[in-house]
Amino acid sequence: MIDIVRELQAIHRSVARLPAGDSETVSVVLRRVYPAAAADVWDAVTDPDRLKRWFFPISGELKEGGAFQLEGNAGGDILTCDPPRHLRVTFGGPASVVDLRLTGDGADTTLELEHTVPIEMAGSGAGALFVGPGWDGGLLALGLFLRGEVADDPVAAANSAEGVAFAKQSTETWAEVVAASGTATAEEIEGIRAMALGQYAPEA
Repeated sequence: MIDIVRELQAIHRSVARLPAGDSETVSVVLRRVYPAAAADVWDAVTDPDRLKRWFFPISGELKEGGAFQLEGNAGGDILTCDPPRHLRVTFGGPASVVDLRLTGDGADTTLELEHTVPIEMAGSGAGALFVGPGWDGGLLALGLFLRGEVADDPVAAANSAEGVAFAKQSTETWAEVVAASGTATAEEIEGIRAMALGQYAPEA
């Protein structure tokens, strides 16, 4: 069994509205430290044979300038691939960008993931609730994988009672983060919170 509270506390989260020309973007940032070398973490998030054991099967031309498709999930273009430190891709559409950076030397590696979308897509900072819990689940699964706790079926594990309980607490945590960020009204947060719970924790 996973320690839901400990696993949620292991992730630093932030939400911000940032200027982008004449408009804004909503930036969702997650950060977690893993007790593994950067090369190992990089390999776990980019090698198709390892990635499918904790996340999703992936296909495509997996190099800078190429494109990828996650089975049953999003696809996109690979904008930057600088192993073992920096991966930048579009995710589900050209305006949705995920920036992954690894830092650290020796035994520990800090993984920072930033997902940015235009304010027109997110609506407000509450749009973080559409992606944040999913990324929480990914960082949890990566941590378990790096510890040698490999699920037979990662998707089934995420949809298990334990996985749904984690997703519910994750969604509530993101609602608190958005509220503290001042990037959305209480009404905006509550409306999207209900939709996010239906998406990530429908059995809760």
